[in-house]
Amino acid sequence: MGTTVSDVMTRSVIALREDATYKEIVTALRHYRVSACPVVDDAGRVIGVVSEADLLYKQTDPEMPTGLIRLNWRLHEQTKATAVTALELMTAPAIVIDPAASIRTAAKTMRDRQVKRLPVTDSDGYLVGIVTRSDVLTVFERPDTDIRDYVVKVVLDEEFGFDPDDFDVSVSSGVVTISGEVDRRDIALRLLAAIRHAEAVVGIRDRLSYPDEC
Repeated sequence: MGTTVSDVMTRSVIALREDATYKEIVTALRHYRVSACPVVDDAGRVIGVVSEADLLYKQTDPEMPTGLIRLNWRLHEQTKATAVTALELMTAPAIVIDPAASIRTAAKTMRDRQVKRLPVTDSDGYLVGIVTRSDVLTVFERPDTDIRDYVVKVVLDEEFGFDPDDFDVSVSSGVVTISGEVDRRDIALRLLAAIRHAEAVVGIRDRLSYPDEC
């Protein structure tokens, strides 16, 4: 069960030119009901991302300072509040991800970088898709029967070399319950960790038994 970004990403992506105007950006976001768009150069390579948060600087621009000198400086200050194109508004460089990356990697990147989506680019930086938090979470819709098959065939048999018939494995709503006997506590812990980190597993109930250790 090695789902990659390519398996869950959206391939038809709304991208903006770097010279797209503020109004064009607002219209695109509202029309396509998205909260952010990648910004690409003339060749189609991703150079940044512009979001609703970037656009809000225009609405939350602080009050103009008093005095002619300060007012003149404020009016000519180059900030997102005064930006009028995607190139000026965007957050750059864009945080991107490779289509071959695992969804676990995508999820970790989104969490660590505090972003809701990642433009997906090929090795040359060209836009090939976009992956969102919602896309990453689709793996948890995997049927319980598929999760059980993976635990039995891959984890127990292939990874640990156990006879699956020696264990009772059930899955309900992504939660794996496993019972059976293993030789040592450290083996039991490693087995539980492998199951817990298997794709689409929500949780695990440990019913394993092993000899007491001195």
